[in-house]
Amino acid sequence: MTPADRAGSPPSGQPPLAENATSPAADRQPCPHDFGPCREALDHLATGRFDLPVRLEPACHACGRLEAIRQAAETLQRRAEASADLLQLTARLTANATLDDVLDGVYEGFHRHIPYDRIGVSLIEEDQKAAEGGGPWVRSIWARSAAPQVLLGRDFRAPLAGSSLQAIIETGQPRILNDLEAYLAEHPRSASTRLIVEEGVRASLTCPLRAGGRPIGFLFFSSFRTATYQSLHQELFTRVADNLSIIVERTMAYQRLVELNSLKNRFLGIAAHDLRSPLALVVSFLDMLEDPDLVNDPAQRTRIFGRMRAAATRMLGMVNDLLDLSAIESGQVQITRETVDPGPLLAETFEHHSLLAQRKQIALRREIADGLPPLSVDPRRLQQVLDNLLTNAAKFSPKGTTVTLGARADGGQLHLWVADQGAGIPPDELPRLFKEFGKTSVRPTDGEKSTGLGLAIVKKIVELHGGTVGVTSEVGKGSTFSVRLPLA
Repeated sequence: MTPADRAGSPPSGQPPLAENATSPAADRQPCPHDFGPCREALDHLATGRFDLPVRLEPACHACGRLEAIRQAAETLQRRAEASADLLQLTARLTANATLDDVLDGVYEGFHRHIPYDRIGVSLIEEDQKAAEGGGPWVRSIWARSAAPQVLLGRDFRAPLAGSSLQAIIETGQPRILNDLEAYLAEHPRSASTRLIVEEGVRASLTCPLRAGGRPIGFLFFSSFRTATYQSLHQELFTRVADNLSIIVERTMAYQRLVELNSLKNRFLGIAAHDLRSPLALVVSFLDMLEDPDLVNDPAQRTRIFGRMRAAATRMLGMVNDLLDLSAIESGQVQITRETVDPGPLLAETFEHHSLLAQRKQIALRREIADGLPPLSVDPRRLQQVLDNLLTNAAKFSPKGTTVTLGARADGGQLHLWVADQGAGIPPDELPRLFKEFGKTSVRPTDGEKSTGLGLAIVKKIVELHGGTVGVTSEVGKGSTFSVRLPLA
């Protein structure tokens, strides 16, 4: 027997054990059983079983190697169970599970692998620009907690730039905070930390979510006890986050396909419904024109042609809206920027809509500041935004009221707004605005038709220019739609 054998090393032909699997050699005695129990344990592990029903003789206590194998078996078993749970979550996608279903499964199924009282998921939104100068936002899309109330829940948003999460994205490494109260004392302006501390969270582990080689968001494990994650190895958290990244991306892609399919069906349904009526009207008037008496009556002929023109104009407007929205959604709309003086463009728009407002006995007022700074915009698309907002305001305004077109420079932006004195929009219906076919319970005051596409087109055009759009409204007093565009 070699000196190495006498020191407790495995016989020739067997792989060396991990350096930290045994105590120092001075504390160990040679195993007199020629590693028989160790071989039996390793053979058992090789079959994929981790319970190790093998004899543990007194001498093996001194050797310590069998105990090291047993600890390794427990680690492997935990990893195998975690992997099996992740596979089950992935399999749920085949059952058309929603993202909430998948995340609920994580919360309910991983307590035996990871200590937590709360799990949250946030995604990076590249298309949402911070008003102060651009950059992606981080938006909470799901949270579940053992706390009585979730304070940092769905749709909490904050800029990524300058936050502590930015370092996690840059390094790709998890972050552990084992004393959130102390962290909040050092970072009192962190709104997200303040909210989860108020929920009762005292420790957190944040893992980056990545898919396709790019960061897509964050997975937050949180505990009501300090130092929960101090002695835990981060590998399991990273594996869960990596697998969950794929699950989240695939689930979101599936949900987007479902939404697009639903949107397509709504497109077809509304187009068929809204185009059928004016088409039927045009056909009826064409039949009427076959009557010689009507054709020879100038007044009747003029009336029929006017009704046909109105019906055709309505159909053309709807088709244009559908084509615009489809082109924007598919990325086929190109913004051709020019340096534009907004003053003349706003003046021309005001004059045009003043004539249209007079027909409905509505006053159009301007609050346009002098000397507005230039914009770098596509003037045709900006005109489309203003036309949609002003037409929409007049459509929902009763006779005798006023619609205001305003503009002023505000920091590094041009603030445009259109305010009306209409019925206002109920607060619970505001989220429907700026979405395709996002109609509310408020109806046009003169029976005008609406496709529900105009505001959705406005939002998409404004965002293509790097701007933002919003609305404030009070029932009984009216609504104000605001657009903010970066200056040239």
